[in-house]
Amino acid sequence: MEPNLFPRQQRGILLSPDAELAGMFKGLWNPLDVEWTVIPQGRRAMEVIFNEPPDILVVDNRLEDIPSVEVATIVKSENVYRQLPVILCLDREDLDKHWNWNEIEADDFLVRPFSPIEARERVHLTLCRASRAMDANPLTKLPGNTSIISRIQDLIDRKDDFALAYCDLDHFKSFNDKYGFSRGDEVLMMSARVIVNTIRGFPGVKSFVGHVGGDDFVFIVPADIAEEACQRVVAAFDDIVPHFYDMDDRERGCIVSTDRQGEVRTFPLMAVSIAVVFNSGGRLKHYGEASAIAMGLKKKAKENPKSSYVLDRRTD
Repeated sequence: MEPNLFPRQQRGILLSPDAELAGMFKGLWNPLDVEWTVIPQGRRAMEVIFNEPPDILVVDNRLEDIPSVEVATIVKSENVYRQLPVILCLDREDLDKHWNWNEIEADDFLVRPFSPIEARERVHLTLCRASRAMDANPLTKLPGNTSIISRIQDLIDRKDDFALAYCDLDHFKSFNDKYGFSRGDEVLMMSARVIVNTIRGFPGVKSFVGHVGGDDFVFIVPADIAEEACQRVVAAFDDIVPHFYDMDDRERGCIVSTDRQGEVRTFPLMAVSIAVVFNSGGRLKHYGEASAIAMGLKKKAKENPKSSYVLDRRTD
């Protein structure tokens, strides 16, 4: 097994009650290249998948509690995880029936009896293909800037009504400077999950969540739930973020540090500022308009040292 097959370690989840299959997968890769988590039941795995999305999901059709196709459908129905590659493990007899691959949300399949070499290479190919095709932030797995721009412009071109929210973390740099990039990444992951889980809390609505980069995120929701979504994001963020600070900073409510000039400086605990732009009646013509409006709104939101949101209600 060659080391460093990927730029970073890949995380895979295998849903299967088949111990032999699990052993094969775990033995095919150096754990530094691909680390596998094996879960024998499909429904029990859903929360794990949504809270800590892997780089690839392999689903055995021998799951006893849920069909493999249904697992793929549930995962892919969540907009945030549509680009997560899913491979099905089938029995030869499964292929006796017709499979409508236009409707089945899978990216590839393997057939028993498995060839370890073929399984390794097809999983490797699927990961490479997903990496090339997926414009996603490597940390949060959320769609990146290209996907964000494409989604906004598509909605504008279709003259859909929507609310576009730009989220920015305040005082993130001061946190990073004191606690280091590793804990900073944990905050970014937490922020992504707060936004994703908040938007998931509005069932049945068309939504989108993206990670522009750094500490900037966006979400798109129907206009009528935008303010409530902002309120929920702010409340959840403010409830969680203090726990990322050491006790003394948390009790003090700020970071006290000395800069390079030897001056003592005080930085508040992190907050989230949200700027919301509404598109109604075809008001916007280009995604750049939304971005420009949002930049002005974010400046206004940042005037408040605490977490806040600003809604742009203009119709001109």
